[in-house]
Order: sequence, then C-alpha cells, then structure tokens
Amino acid sequence: MATLTISSEDEKRVKALGFLSNKGTDNFSGRVITVNGMITAAQQKCIAEASELFGNGNVCFTTRLTIEVPGIPFDKIEDFRAYIAKEGLVTGGTGSKVRPVVSCKGTTCQYGLIDTFDLAKKIHKRFYNGYNEVKLPHKFKIAVGGCPNNCVKPDLNDIGIIGQRIPNFDENRCKGCKKCSIETLCPMSAAKMTDGILYIDPQICNNCGLCIGKCHFNAIEGGSQGYQIYIGGRWGKKVARGKALSKVFTSEAEVLDIIEKAILLYREKGKTGERFVQMIQRLGFEDIENELLSDNILDRKHDILDTQLHIKGGATC
Repeated sequence: MATLTISSEDEKRVKALGFLSNKGTDNFSGRVITVNGMITAAQQKCIAEASELFGNGNVCFTTRLTIEVPGIPFDKIEDFRAYIAKEGLVTGGTGSKVRPVVSCKGTTCQYGLIDTFDLAKKIHKRFYNGYNEVKLPHKFKIAVGGCPNNCVKPDLNDIGIIGQRIPNFDENRCKGCKKCSIETLCPMSAAKMTDGILYIDPQICNNCGLCIGKCHFNAIEGGSQGYQIYIGGRWGKKVARGKALSKVFTSEAEVLDIIEKAILLYREKGKTGERFVQMIQRLGFEDIENELLSDNILDRKHDILDTQLHIKGGATC
C-alpha cells in the first residue's frame, strides 16, 4: 500500500482548483472546463499533450461534459494548469457554487429548437465566471436542452432550460380533414380533430414543433420560439424532478434573468447544505415562482451579494 503524503488541507485547496484526488494515491485528476461541451481541435490536442506530459496519458469525460486528466502528481498541478492555459483552458467545477453548464447539441441537431451552444456559453460567462466567487448553500447545476426530447435531462438540474417552438395554428385554414396529418404525427397526442376543427390541447402539447409546416393546407406554417424553465431538479442519492414555471418565456434575456434571480434567491434564503429543491420544498413552489417572475430580487442583488451570510457551503461531491 502506497504511503499518502498530501495533507488534507492541500487536498482541499487543490480541489477548489478542480483537482480531485485519485483514490489511494498522491495523484489527482484535473477537471478541464469545456464551457458548453464543445472544444476546438487545438484544445483537444493541448489536453492530450498535457495528459502525456503531466498525467498518465489518459483523458476521461465526465457526465457533465467536462474533461478530466487523471494521474497528475501534486507537484505538477501548476505546470498542468499553465500548459492548458495556452489554449484558453482552465480547471475548476467544484464547490458550493454555480457548476459548469451542460448543453445538448441542439445547435446542430435536427430536433434542436434553440442555439444551445450559444446560450450555454452566455450562461457560462455570466454565471459560472461571473458568480465564481459567490458562495452558495450547495452546488447549483444548470442544463440547456434544445428540445423536449430532454437528452440532457434539464429537469434533473437545479435549473433546466428546454427549447420550445409554439405552433401558430390558423383555424381559418383548417379544412377539417377526415385524416388530419397533424393529428397523425403528433407524438404527444395533443392534436385532435374536434367537431370538424383541429384542436391542440395546450396542457398536453410540449411545443416540440414537429407539426409546424406539416399541414397540407398551411394551417400551421409558423411557430414562436420559446424557452421552458424547470426549477428544483436533482440527480444523485435523492432524486427530484424539477417543476416547470407556469410561463413559457419568449426571449433569451428573460431566461438569463430567471437564472440570476434563482441564484440570488438561493443565496439569500437557502440553508447551508440544502439543495435548491429542498429550499423550494421548504418555502413553497408558488412563493418561489412569484419571486422569480418579479424583479424584486434583482433590486436586492447588491445587498445579497455583499452581505456576509452564514453560508459555509455544503457540496461534498
């Protein structure tokens, strides 16, 4: 059995930099942030070289689209960071704060309804970078999904955004076809012929946009872009599925503001070690939603960020 020589204080210090102890050794895995799950060919090459120079030659991919290079000796950590910095890469992604953003490939996917890579990059810059020094009660995870297929599982994150395409149905163009193409293809069975006219049930429709442009008589030629936001999801030992806010948002600016309000509210009202969903359960979803849909919390932003709260941070993984 190898003798471990790294102190718990040093291990904690480098963990805050994104270096996680390799079990039973004095080596560490360096967690490289990918911003939105996408890196350039030059960055890939740089990471591979850094793995051979400072690690054990392997590169691992995490479930949240960051990259880890294992086998880095403690005394090579700063050399590793300096080497990948040449390509604009940094390590991190740990602690009781906003964690790296996860994005699906909705930008290029045939089902994608929003530019997920671009939105995730904006969220990363504004909240992962901008709030990097803001201590929260626990970790705070954000995911961006391009459509209701939910490949990235947005509703299992503290905040999840799902791209929407709200069909613009013109009932004046509906011919009441005996076999309606929209009714046939609707994956949610939200579209039904009722009394000779198509009806799309808004309580069932998930705004996937598959019906747009599929009516032979042009009854659904366009659709409005939107964003569904889920709050209070959690994966792990205790699973909780997030609940959607009642409003479908129609602008990116609104989405970014909702995220900021949620982070501020979590910092202000959350208890140390309490995940966002636990705070929502304690205070009530309706009250939290009312706060998020108003601008009151933004008016208190500087007070919330400047106040020395009791929060110590409770993230243990």
